[in-house]
Amino acid sequence: MAVSLQKGQKVDLTKTNPGLTQIKVGLGWDTNKYDGGGEFDLDVSVFLLNELGKVEDDKHFVFFNNPQSPDGSVVHSGDNRTGAGDGDDEVIEIDLSKVSASVQKVAFTITIYDAATRNQNFGQVSNAYARVLSASSGEELIRYDLGEDFSVETAVVVGELYRHGSEWKFSAVGAGYKDGLAGLARDYGVNIG
Repeated sequence: MAVSLQKGQKVDLTKTNPGLTQIKVGLGWDTNKYDGGGEFDLDVSVFLLNELGKVEDDKHFVFFNNPQSPDGSVVHSGDNRTGAGDGDDEVIEIDLSKVSASVQKVAFTITIYDAATRNQNFGQVSNAYARVLSASSGEELIRYDLGEDFSVETAVVVGELYRHGSEWKFSAVGAGYKDGLAGLARDYGVNIG
């Protein structure tokens, strides 16, 4: 049975699941009926961060145009441009045993593509969640439902995997950004030009 987290909660991942190295992080969402009728395109991005909370270089920013981390430990499943249908909209595959020693934290984010031009924000998004699954069994281990806490934000840091000694933990972050991907890139040290 999955551990259900609230914003700010942390949980052991590998300590409570001995031998776990292959995981999937599935993220999903729906757009509200009163979204103005425009197309929504939400994107999952992953930032592999050092002890200072910054990327080593831009290749440690994994998204649909850079679908794999330099060490091969993080792989993006590809861009889902509509979010239509049930289940995970985008999936990140992670091999914890391959994550470079310099990476202390893996941050999972969702941004709204072209949000300013389309006049869109997370107030128009519902049922957003992140879940961590065992890649081998498909069992859901952790689930975090974001709730409806966002109104003007165009990007959200959903959660983070982080090292705790030799183990990995998951933190339900739920922090919104009004300045979208640009704000995330600035804070994590990515040059998006």
